[in-house]
Amino acid sequence: MGIVEGFGICFAVILGALLILFVRRALVTRSGGIIRLSVRTSTMLDGRGWSPGFGRFAGDELRWYRMFSFALRPKRVLSRKVLAVERRRLPEGQERFSMPADWVILRCTSQHAPVEIAMARSTATGFLSWLEAAPPGAVSPRLASQDWPAA
Repeated sequence: MGIVEGFGICFAVILGALLILFVRRALVTRSGGIIRLSVRTSTMLDGRGWSPGFGRFAGDELRWYRMFSFALRPKRVLSRKVLAVERRRLPEGQERFSMPADWVILRCTSQHAPVEIAMARSTATGFLSWLEAAPPGAVSPRLASQDWPAA
């Protein structure tokens, strides 16, 4: 096999991988409800470990898909029944270089472990509204635990 054929095969493999990534994204995003966000997957180094992706709202779940992955299944699923936002902050230090300037970071707690999510400010407003909303007939767990005065 010559050098030219080797380059041609490598080019075809890279082109095929990119095509698969675009088709995967089209399959996941076809039903709408998509937001752009990053999830911190590692906290070993301060300000690092952010993985870009997109989230899809499906009922009471936010399903997070990595941007550069071949998997059709979400990498992480966050249920609004057990998710609560601890605090909101702006990117600091190294984080400022890895995400757009208008993004905010939400530190959330879930039943498994704390999770940090970064998204645009306008998206965060919608996310917080979704998080606090409850389907008809259901009571939000954050409200159910509080003692409300009798009416």
